[in-house]
Amino acid sequence: MTSSSNSSSAVRSSAKHAAERIQQHLPPSNPASLSSSSLNLPSKTSIAASINHSPRPKERPSSTASSVSAASPSTRRSGTPVHRSQSKDFDEDNDPGRVRVSVRVRPRNGEELKSDADFADLVELQPEIKRLKLRKNNWNSESYRFDEVFTDTASQKRVYEGVAKPVVEGVLSGYNGTIMAYGQTGTGKTYTVGKIGKDDAAERGIMVRALEDLLASASSASSVSVEISYLQLYMETIQDLLAPEKSNISINEDGKTGEVSVPGATVVNIQDLDHFFQVLQVGETNRHAANTKMNTESSRSHAILTVYVRRAMNEKAETGTKSPKPESLGDKGIPRVRKSKLLIVDLAGSERINKSGTDGHLIEEAKFINLSLTSLGKCINALAEGSSHIPTRDSKLTRLLRDSFGGSARTSLIITIGPSARYHAETTSTIMFGQRAMKIVNMVKLKEEFDYESLCRKLETQVDHLTAEVERQTKLRNSEKQELEKRLRECENTFAEAEKNAARGESELQFLEKENARLELRMKELLKDLEMQKDQCDLMRDKATQLEMNLKNTKQQQLESSAYKEKLADASKVYEKKIADLVQRVEDEQARSTNAEHQLNEMKNILSNQQKSIHDQEMGNYQYQRELAEATYTYESKIAELQKKLEDEHARSNSAEEQLRQMKSIISDRQVLSQENEETNELKKKLEELSQMYESTVDELQTVKLDYDDLLHQKEKLGEEVRDMKERLLLEEKQRKQMESELSKLKKNLRESETVVEDKRVKEDLPKGPSESGALPGSQRSHGLKKSLSGQRATMARLCEEGMILSLGVQKILHLIKSEDLEVQIQAVKVVANLAAEESNQVKIVEEGGVEALLTLVQSSQNSTILRVASGAIANLAMNEKSQDLIMNKGGAQLLAKMVTKTDDPQTLRMVAGALANLCGNEKFLKLLKEEEGIKGLLTMAQSGNIDIIAQVARGMANFAKCETREIMQGRRKGRSLLLEEGALEWLTSNSHIESASTQRHIELALCHLAQNEANAIDFKRTGSVTEIVRISVESSRDDIRSLAKKILRSNPQFSS
Repeated sequence: MTSSSNSSSAVRSSAKHAAERIQQHLPPSNPASLSSSSLNLPSKTSIAASINHSPRPKERPSSTASSVSAASPSTRRSGTPVHRSQSKDFDEDNDPGRVRVSVRVRPRNGEELKSDADFADLVELQPEIKRLKLRKNNWNSESYRFDEVFTDTASQKRVYEGVAKPVVEGVLSGYNGTIMAYGQTGTGKTYTVGKIGKDDAAERGIMVRALEDLLASASSASSVSVEISYLQLYMETIQDLLAPEKSNISINEDGKTGEVSVPGATVVNIQDLDHFFQVLQVGETNRHAANTKMNTESSRSHAILTVYVRRAMNEKAETGTKSPKPESLGDKGIPRVRKSKLLIVDLAGSERINKSGTDGHLIEEAKFINLSLTSLGKCINALAEGSSHIPTRDSKLTRLLRDSFGGSARTSLIITIGPSARYHAETTSTIMFGQRAMKIVNMVKLKEEFDYESLCRKLETQVDHLTAEVERQTKLRNSEKQELEKRLRECENTFAEAEKNAARGESELQFLEKENARLELRMKELLKDLEMQKDQCDLMRDKATQLEMNLKNTKQQQLESSAYKEKLADASKVYEKKIADLVQRVEDEQARSTNAEHQLNEMKNILSNQQKSIHDQEMGNYQYQRELAEATYTYESKIAELQKKLEDEHARSNSAEEQLRQMKSIISDRQVLSQENEETNELKKKLEELSQMYESTVDELQTVKLDYDDLLHQKEKLGEEVRDMKERLLLEEKQRKQMESELSKLKKNLRESETVVEDKRVKEDLPKGPSESGALPGSQRSHGLKKSLSGQRATMARLCEEGMILSLGVQKILHLIKSEDLEVQIQAVKVVANLAAEESNQVKIVEEGGVEALLTLVQSSQNSTILRVASGAIANLAMNEKSQDLIMNKGGAQLLAKMVTKTDDPQTLRMVAGALANLCGNEKFLKLLKEEEGIKGLLTMAQSGNIDIIAQVARGMANFAKCETREIMQGRRKGRSLLLEEGALEWLTSNSHIESASTQRHIELALCHLAQNEANAIDFKRTGSVTEIVRISVESSRDDIRSLAKKILRSNPQFSS
């Protein structure tokens, strides 16, 4: 046991020296961060491989320049980060560190379909060029660009692949990542991010799909582990959704690295997807939610799912070479591990109390939600503007997301908006938040550490294995030693017995001397027996010589076996067989020795029987006694030689066993070589797979080239459209400059007219003669008219210079519309049109008589600008039901229908068509619109071929057909549709294949509503419109329109036949 402990201590000492050599080969730049463990191994050192992807590295902080940094004990992180990100143009899509922002529009809900069906969507999506248009009014809109634009029909899988999958792949590679959803309450954030979809895989949100990919990677590689924690920020307190008893959890920040952590959170190791479903279900059950007017399950807290991914780096798998031996371990000999973190954030939606209808405790919740979102918006603004102070400590939400915006994580933000125009302000705020976030560029870092824990465990396992092997060898040696001692004792006992026999022989010889006389008669017989014994000894000597020859042959065979190493397996069997033969021969030799001893005993017995005769012949046979003593000595020497040969044979057997062990070790080395050949074959197979992948990649590349050519063609078309748009803008800019020059001339004339009026006023104050009294009334009227014009011009000048439109009052602006000065009229109408674009001003304009004034102006004026602007103002006012009554009562429909003959300006006709389309959405005016030729006017305007005019006409037809169908289904109307009498069905059928998606949708909707009236079936058959209904039921882009068309075909027997 003492030798075993010494061997174990020797092994541990060698392991200790190996660990010291590892410490000597560590990078010399970070000695301060290393500490010794029980085996004197260096502690776990973080290697933050800072990968700077920014194209402007000179503006980066100097602290991030090196890939391995040593944290000094005196270094402390400032509370306010300085220049943590770079604000840059978000058109640079090649920067992987920039925050990626996507936008998703949810479908209209039932309430919006019911109340906003007559109006166009607030936003217009252009996913093919990744742009979104936000409508300000009927003729103005703003365009914004995003990284991805998803329509209301986009699937959950497509949203995940466009928004989250690149971030998840980066997390698997060792980078931190953040996926966050931001938007107004009720726009689908929780559906996009946190939808579980356990029964329907297509409905799964980003959380489930991200964990599904991470777990798939963990199952394919045993070195990957996935752990999660699930928190909620409720009223500025952090709560654990997996352990509800943990509330008001604190946030810790590392003073050296600035890393934010929540040590009190529950961390769960995820085994598979079903396990994650159970954990996520527990968290969703504990999350705060409430019912509001805008959302039946409105989230009242910010939910943060943190996923910790740990991946051990396999040096052999990465480099394709064998790892170095422990005696020469350096940096590459130490196993490495990559640790990354993924944050999936489902923010609570911002809301306005007057729209959400919250009260009581819900108001307090809404205050905290809005405060935390405001703090987040301040941080985004500061980062986007490159501010030196980032207010991350204003809220716990901004502290938790410190690494996501301006930090080292890859961040992907998806903003969700609604299509309704009622939430114009909220939608605009959400879009601007996303635009500012796109200007933020993070410094992406790869976090890779030495896995000293794994190395220590591996070395301890090796030490234990070597200790056990030493103990086993020690026990084996002790057992062999005991066996040899046992054999030695047996040999000693055998020699002792031989000595006793020799002593007994001496006594017997003495007795034989006395009996020598008696043996003389039988001397000849004894001599013959001695000769026979001599022959037997010669035979034994020959056998011993033959045994020596066999041993020499064995040595020669051993030398020959060293020359034939390729046949080691067969040679080992031969050696084992020969060793068995040698053992058998040794046993045979032992048996012969025993036989010889037995013969000696028999001879001694014969001598004892003849003692009396020998005693009688003692004196005469002295010579015979001497020869007998020599024979005894000869036998004893032969026995000693046989014992020595036996020991030599035992030594040879031990050497043969040692050679057998060496051959077994050589066989094991050959097995290792065979394993390396198997690995080579596996590498060849992998190379073949890579070649196949290369061929498939070449095919995909050709496909991408074809797509690229198509995109170039589309780009050329878009370029032509942009050039046309630039020409239009230049023309409008030229017109605006002309108007500004005219306005400056008008101001100059106004000032001159004021000077003339003042001079005339001075003259009037002078005394007048009798001759001038008769002309006084006429001069007073002329003076009053000039004074009125100058006052109106002065008023408009102040409006233009000081922007006092709202402070002046609607009534006074409407009074200026009746001015005789054309420029004053134009400016006043523009002011009224801008006011009418806001819903809050429409009621006031109607009450002050704005509708009558605008209709009068349209009827009397011949100026194209006044007609265009006034028509736009009437179109905006036609959205209000009270304004619609006034317009129809004043004959506005007939007046607008006659505008076709009055002007051919496309913009004016588009405004007129929009006004008539809005009037078509009121059930009370259907018959009156028909009588006043409003439908006929719409169809006439459609003949212009302008796309915008056709879009308004299609919307008016859809509104008219929907209202008419509603009356028929409610039993208030019967008979053929009024639209068919004006030939609208033929126009709808011929334009049903128009390129514009929104226009095509309105035409399809109008055809479906007309087909619901059975009285229109004959006209549908006559014009061939039934075929269009069949096409709509199959090819329409809208699910509700397809379902309506299928329902019509099933319910109407005339269509089915």
